[in-house]
Amino acid sequence: MADIVLFPRAPRPADPEPLWRHLLGDQLRRRRHDRAETLTETAERAGVSPQYLSEVERGLKEPSSEMIAAIAGALDTSLIELTSAVADELRAAAAPASAAVSAARGAFALAA
Repeated sequence: MADIVLFPRAPRPADPEPLWRHLLGDQLRRRRHDRAETLTETAERAGVSPQYLSEVERGLKEPSSEMIAAIAGALDTSLIELTSAVADELRAAAAPASAAVSAARGAFALAA
């Protein structure tokens, strides 16, 4: 009879990778709170409804780049500053997952 050879499985991350819209919303809310502004104040300057801004902040809406730029402008930040901050958060969230994949690849190489 043939022997059964077990191959190590790559560990799955405990949590799925965060969605862009959730991190964007968190970043917008944080910046609005840092300015001690209400949804209504920021929304008026951005030219959107407070309800829409609330949904964007909660990650329920996938805003267009024009809407993101308008909200960023209302918060006195640039689109590049805002998107860089979100990208930094994505990188930080992905670092533990990529470390786990690297460890699994190393274990697989040793077993081969």
